[in-house]
Amino acid sequence: MNKKFTTSQITLLGLMIAILLLMAYTPLGYLNIGPLAITFNIIPVAISAITMGPVGGAIAGAVFGLTSFGQCIGIGGTSIMGATLFGINPFLAFVQRFIPRLVDGLLLGYIFQGVRKKTKNIYVSCAVTGFCSAFLNTLFFMALLVGLFGNTEYVQGLMGGKNVILFICTFVGINAVCEMISATVITGAVGAALYKARLLPGAEKKADKAVKAAEV
Repeated sequence: MNKKFTTSQITLLGLMIAILLLMAYTPLGYLNIGPLAITFNIIPVAISAITMGPVGGAIAGAVFGLTSFGQCIGIGGTSIMGATLFGINPFLAFVQRFIPRLVDGLLLGYIFQGVRKKTKNIYVSCAVTGFCSAFLNTLFFMALLVGLFGNTEYVQGLMGGKNVILFICTFVGINAVCEMISATVITGAVGAALYKARLLPGAEKKADKAVKAAEV
């Protein structure tokens, strides 16, 4: 496995992390609806995974996870749910906020690489990665919420007697749908633009081959 990254890739990762931090500490990254929030912070994570594979995705995902946990203690805004879970068990609250984003970013790198091998359409590869970013983020977040805090009075109150699957579907609802649509469209468009700018793996080699073919 080639672990060497170009200067442009590292620079782009730094830019994505900067954007992620900006979104995390301003209203740009979250649209609060009830106890949950529609988050757009997963998009820079997806782009980082597209740019630098699992390593880049994991790094950006870890940053996202840390900012998400920070909201449990009032850093960069306050999450009502996060603060409540932190009051119940600070360590489990950290796990529930951090691990899903870290694993999500890691897997996105592999997902992009896998899809890229199946299709030559860069927009499709990036769009699928974007969709998976929001889908997996929601899946992991809710799975750990139920798994770690499902027996607490707080989560039991949110569930209202529903079974786990029905609770997850009704609880995330429109939030998850909006995240998936926005992540799919934006990640696809940004990824395609980065490919044209030769900032994605393989783009430079393809461009060089095209130049050589034209010269012949």
